Amino acid sequence: MGNTSSMLTQYDIEEVQEHCNCTFSQQEIVSLYQRFCQLDRNGGGFISAEEFLSVPEFAVNPVSQRLLRMLDGLNFKEFVAFLSAFSPRATTQQKIEFIFKVYDSDGNGRVAMNDMLEVLRDLTGQFISQQQREQVLTQVLEEAGYTKDSFLVLSDFMKILGNTGLKMEVEVPVD
Repeated sequence: MGNTSSMLTQYDIEEVQEHCNCTFSQQEIVSLYQRFCQLDRNGGGFISAEEFLSVPEFAVNPVSQRLLRMLDGLNFKEFVAFLSAFSPRATTQQKIEFIFKVYDSDGNGRVAMNDMLEVLRDLTGQFISQQQREQVLTQVLEEAGYTKDSFLVLSDFMKILGNTGLKMEVEVPVD
């Protein structure tokens, strides 16, 4: 699996499936492997940030720079694990864990008001002012029982987002 010129074996497929909690079918894993090989232009078995930016949908994503921090240098198994949060079979917990990692830019396991403001700025651009972002975020935090000085951990994200019917799905085309 390390070298993209090799083919996936049944064992590889099952190993990746297990690693990703069966969020993708075996056919989907094969399709993802084909896409991984297309992105891995140098055939080294890893996808660089530059290679990810070659995907137009990714390049225009407002949080692409945050996602690149999570993506640069992924092998195939890690690539599928990253995408598993977008599978229709992913649990709400898997999706919230992914969202938490996007907000927790320094990886310290805590999300501060500034972390949330940075993501909100990435998502809204110049459409709303910094002051408006702060007001909205302060109100959302207060409604959830937190203050602007709170540090949120994963369990807080679970509490806030757990019952929202979160939708984050991408269809994997199967040949």
